[in-house]
Amino acid sequence: MFEKPIVIDCRGHLLGRLCSVIAKQLLSGQAIVAVRCEEINISGSHYRNKLKFFEKYRKHTNTNPKRGPFHFRAPSRILFHTVRGMIPHKTFRGKQAMARLKVFEGVPPPYDAIKRVVVPDALRVMRLKGQRRYAVLGRLASETGWKHYELVQRLEAARKVKSE
Repeated sequence: MFEKPIVIDCRGHLLGRLCSVIAKQLLSGQAIVAVRCEEINISGSHYRNKLKFFEKYRKHTNTNPKRGPFHFRAPSRILFHTVRGMIPHKTFRGKQAMARLKVFEGVPPPYDAIKRVVVPDALRVMRLKGQRRYAVLGRLASETGWKHYELVQRLEAARKVKSE
């Protein structure tokens, strides 16, 4: 039905609002590629969000933590999991919708030449007042266990120099 995937640049978007738009598009049959997931914003102060993340990461099976639930630390997986919560992922329709979603930190080579779009309804500058605090997902993830924040920043800096 839809021939080309939409490449969304996640920089400066609010997590929940962006995910709701992505979920709706996936369920309608559109393929979505989300790039620069480490630049997503979450409303509320950094410290408060960090406490909420640690509270969530503490939850696991008491008898055998290897059985789950599994809390991924990478920003792309956090975005994926948030979208999954907005889709009936246990149904056939939901499984097909989730298969149409791709998420990446940074902008990998096949998508750096494709025009990226933004979602105006989900932009932080449009939705939050100027004095309100917000947290950046990449920094939150790196402080709660994601080990590749510096690597992604280095690769993104190289990509930006190359694109000029």
